[in-house]
Amino acid sequence: MKKSRILKSGEEGHLSDLRRGQKCVVLDFHNDNAVLRRRLLDMGITKGVEIEIKKIAPLGDPIDIMLRGYELCIRKSDMKSIDVRVI
Repeated sequence: MKKSRILKSGEEGHLSDLRRGQKCVVLDFHNDNAVLRRRLLDMGITKGVEIEIKKIAPLGDPIDIMLRGYELCIRKSDMKSIDVRVI
């Protein structure tokens, strides 16, 4: 299993690359699945929204994130399609 690098403040990457406690801003989506894109938008994951990684399950999936004042569990595979900048 390939280990992703740790992103530092100001760097860009995928939401799945962040560690617990890190915060980021969503830059864009890069997936061809219109249903997944719509689901992410419906859950409040839009460009410019601030996200914090709250908890990571023992086996690494799913991951609990905080955005817009609520917590959301999301699969790591879905997080790989979200481009972010660490803050």
